[in-house]
Amino acid sequence: MEPTHLFELVIAMFAAIIVLHYVADRFRLPPSVALLAGGGLLAFLPGLPAITIDPGLVLVIFLPPLLLDGAWSIAVARLRRHMIGIASLAIGAVFFTCAVVAVVTHLLFPSLPWAACAALGAIVSPPDAVSARAVLERVRLPRRLQILLEGESLLNDASCLVLFRFAVAAAVTGAFSVSEAVGNFFLLAIGGAVVGAVVGTAWVKFVRYLGDEYLIIAATTLLAWISYLLAEQLHVSGVIATVTTGLIASWHQPTVLSAATRMRGTSFWDVLVFLMEAAVFILIGLSLRDVVERAGGFGTVATTMGLPALAILVTLVVTRFIWIFASDAVIKIWSAQGANRIRPLGVGGATVLSWAGVRGVVTLALALSLPEDFPGRDFILLTSFIVIVGTVLVQGTTLGWVIDRARLVETEAEKARLTMSQAEAAMAQAQFSTVQRLAHDADGKLIHPQLLERYQRRATSIVDYAERTDHYLPILHAHFDVVLEAVATGRRELLRLHRAGEIDDETLRELEHDLDLEELSAVSAKAQ
Repeated sequence: MEPTHLFELVIAMFAAIIVLHYVADRFRLPPSVALLAGGGLLAFLPGLPAITIDPGLVLVIFLPPLLLDGAWSIAVARLRRHMIGIASLAIGAVFFTCAVVAVVTHLLFPSLPWAACAALGAIVSPPDAVSARAVLERVRLPRRLQILLEGESLLNDASCLVLFRFAVAAAVTGAFSVSEAVGNFFLLAIGGAVVGAVVGTAWVKFVRYLGDEYLIIAATTLLAWISYLLAEQLHVSGVIATVTTGLIASWHQPTVLSAATRMRGTSFWDVLVFLMEAAVFILIGLSLRDVVERAGGFGTVATTMGLPALAILVTLVVTRFIWIFASDAVIKIWSAQGANRIRPLGVGGATVLSWAGVRGVVTLALALSLPEDFPGRDFILLTSFIVIVGTVLVQGTTLGWVIDRARLVETEAEKARLTMSQAEAAMAQAQFSTVQRLAHDADGKLIHPQLLERYQRRATSIVDYAERTDHYLPILHAHFDVVLEAVATGRRELLRLHRAGEIDDETLRELEHDLDLEELSAVSAKAQ
């Protein structure tokens, strides 16, 4: 394909993303479903050339920034608190799923080598970070389930990549060592964490000296790829390295980034992540044509591979249920023995967590990276695609319904709201103390009475609001409705002055920026 045509195809893909997202919003569908279906339809449009995806390039382009974004936005304190549960999913569930899928695949195709069966298990075992984000952004979950799913999707790729590499090597060489695989896994994980810590710490030191906010945003954007590529060059886990870098950068960003840098950087990053997540699902859909052609056409797929692939999909779902419910049963036994550190999820929580295992880009990229002469490659490719489509279309669209029926109870939200109220009151009191000290000159004379009165009133009102939230909430909403209407009126007057030629463009932009900040502040306060 000529470079010009490739560029035109990329532009058409981004245009399709906008249209498909609009359709998803209108019909209240998860965007991932619309994008995946749209990509599949586009793949078979007459005249459209076949899209060949380089799996290594897909992973390098899309995975690092999406992993960094997930690590940047994850709640670090809750991540530490629930690390045992996350490790159970990211390591234990992946290994268990890989083993069960390998056994089922070997029962379906006895002639297929065990190493090839294990490779398929490794490919389809990890729920995907991109797919998980796409599903979770449209549903509300208790914070514990949210952190378990987010943490699992960030860390399980390292487990599956180790299993995949050893399975492929065993299929090629005929040799496999369990002890070597386990040792290699910990070596890759620890090495990736070290690389991520070095890169993250270097970023914290580096951005302090950049000064210019646009340079800082550009450097932060490159951070994901630097961490991932450096780790891969050193033959350690690029996934763990990127996640570690993101956690360190997120922890230090309040002290090293200015407010303007955060605002501009967040806006830029949100758009970048939105386009990347959407492009991933479009590319998965576009790959359908290549997968079907490799398998011999729709007829061959339906008659020889369709039912076994569906059996693998069902196996995946059932296996995840078994692991999570068995783990929850163990936690219940520990709780009965007096170990209260970890609480059981309960039937509802375990069901939602089990049903949320959506697969995506990592599964497809690993399947496409298999050598051409790999045993059972066509079946593995087809099964991987059916697993992605099945989990996204079925589980992705019904997860909200499952959550509603589970009637989950939030156990951490009340504590979080109380902590926020206390934090707001403490912050306001600290600000008032500073203003009280600086509002007087060296002789003790009050020189900023209005400023002092403003911060004193703010500190008092925040404490009063925290104690009587239900009383003040309707008043607060009405207050900010008036603020938003005043902002809209000010903006109309500003535009009238500009269109009449009474103010220049620079004045328009400066005052418009002030109005934007006032509007964002009011919208944020009203949403709390």
